[in-house]
Amino acid sequence: MGEMGVDWEGSVETALLEEENTALLQSGKVKGSVETSLLEEENTALLQSGKVKGSVETALLEEGNTALLLSGKDCEEEYTGDGSVDFWGRPSVKENTGNWRACPFILGNECCERLAYYGINTNLVTYLTKRLHQGNAAAAKSVTTWAGTCYLTPLLGAVLADAYFGRYWTIAAFSTIYFIGMTTLTLSASVSSLKPPSCVGSVCPAASMGQYAVFFLGLYLIALGTGGIKPCVSSFGADQFDDTDAKEKKKKGSFFNWFYFSINVGALVSSSVLVWVQDNVGWGWGFAIPTVFMGLAIGSFFSGTPLYRLQKPGGSPVTRMCQVVVASLRKLRKKVPHDHSHLYEVQDRNSAIQGSRKLEHTDEFKCLDKAAIITDDDVRKNEFSNPWRLCTVTQVEELKILLRMFPIWATGIVFAAVYSQISTMFVEQGMTLDTSIGSNFHIPPASLSVFDVLSVMVWVPVYDRLIVPIVSKYTKRERGFTELQRMGIGLVISILAMVAAALVEIRRLSIAKAYDLVHDEGTPIPMSIFWQIPQYFLVGASEVFTFVGQLEFFYDQSPDAMRSLCSALSLLTTALGNYLSSLIVTVVMYATTKGGNIGWIPDNLNEGHLDYYFWVLASLSLLNLLVYISCAHRYKYKKAS
Repeated sequence: MGEMGVDWEGSVETALLEEENTALLQSGKVKGSVETSLLEEENTALLQSGKVKGSVETALLEEGNTALLLSGKDCEEEYTGDGSVDFWGRPSVKENTGNWRACPFILGNECCERLAYYGINTNLVTYLTKRLHQGNAAAAKSVTTWAGTCYLTPLLGAVLADAYFGRYWTIAAFSTIYFIGMTTLTLSASVSSLKPPSCVGSVCPAASMGQYAVFFLGLYLIALGTGGIKPCVSSFGADQFDDTDAKEKKKKGSFFNWFYFSINVGALVSSSVLVWVQDNVGWGWGFAIPTVFMGLAIGSFFSGTPLYRLQKPGGSPVTRMCQVVVASLRKLRKKVPHDHSHLYEVQDRNSAIQGSRKLEHTDEFKCLDKAAIITDDDVRKNEFSNPWRLCTVTQVEELKILLRMFPIWATGIVFAAVYSQISTMFVEQGMTLDTSIGSNFHIPPASLSVFDVLSVMVWVPVYDRLIVPIVSKYTKRERGFTELQRMGIGLVISILAMVAAALVEIRRLSIAKAYDLVHDEGTPIPMSIFWQIPQYFLVGASEVFTFVGQLEFFYDQSPDAMRSLCSALSLLTTALGNYLSSLIVTVVMYATTKGGNIGWIPDNLNEGHLDYYFWVLASLSLLNLLVYISCAHRYKYKKAS
């Protein structure tokens, strides 16, 4: 090598270090000496040309071999930077995996699964009152309790996904449970011995305990199955876009819009075609069709397997949170240093938590920082690998993020209670109205929820293609509004929806009195059911702003290794909203039926005051909005290093 006129001063590796070419040494292609690397790159002509003068970097640049020098950069561009892998556990190649190419299978899965879910949920109150012969209040509570459970079980699915199985396998396993539940429910509505006899005149035989058992077994297997799908599928879809790539990250915002759009495509079919089948053809067919679509959902999901990007599970998020609390309590008397750089953090590029980037330190909840204080005992006993005694800053910040999101999360509960009305009180209100179209066709009351769906399907593209570009010109943000602003707009619209429902009910009651139908439960009020369209349309608009905003907010703001859990927490607001709705109904019935009064929500709504119930929800929503504005104003966004 000396014959070439280059003083290598020992090994070429040393020369590279002197020339600050450590990136080349660490690129993975330079093994041993540079001479070896050049041979591996088939650059023997360069070695023999005599043109290697000065530094190796200069020679490489003269020969146009920037690819070798920058091989580490190329490697970064070839693979995703968020640590995702393909189905076989290899680093995800950007050109072959993820992005929009993987999304049609995920969106198809969500569309068919939601068709199956809403095929049950949309008209369930009708099945309970007309086939299982429950009263209005009891049926409404049964629906909201089951729907609430469907949004409570995602906590279980989220923990399993984040800690043990990953999102892909969790979706696969719980989809099977879901399908078994759908099959059981179909049998309960098809086999004569599993359902009560039809009414004879005004006499309606009650369902037996066994019939109730089979029906609710199928219903709650569905609730369990959806628990593994709902918290994972939206996050799994968002995982297909690399957070470290600015171009892909921008696409993620659109994904959440179209994800919610696909939900409502399924809901459109279920609230129109399936409801008509259930009311006019039979409940056996009405439940069998959604079962078939659930099978299609499973098939769609598995079809995209070779294209998916998978995030490895990072261990139990619940355990990590407990470790922070325990470690901080053990050091309760220790003083947090003013310089947060003295707190414990691993020196690697990535955090100690698998699949998670490092999080920057924040000054909130300083008491939790005690968990990251390095004491003399930690050094002496080498406790750096024991997170029950010493946690990294990133692990502490995970818990801080959840605490910061809690007030925002809590304000979603009242909104969810408003949303639950479209499958309960809106339907019961519609049952008393004139459902005829022409002389022969009657629209099922539950089918009017199609206008909620159409509203969503109109507002999603309007928001994504029209509102965002216009607003972004003024806010200088790529997505127009922030997630918090978007959710706040939805809360305002939800108040208007309850006001519209109350005004329709006032009109309905006045017509009932005018036509002397107050005590006539069987005769429809001569008022078209289409008077309900505004309230459904407003609820749909509020969903696009609040629910989609929640999806984006809880994914973006959550710690990397807790995204399924945070998605489950956003869904938990829907569960608690349904439970809150049931609680409000219970309290209202208890308070208004004292002293032998008939109450606001009797079986004959003509004798009650459902409008008062809607005014209560509107008032709660207004109070909730004020609390939300206060919480959103103080919220601090996550900073990932």
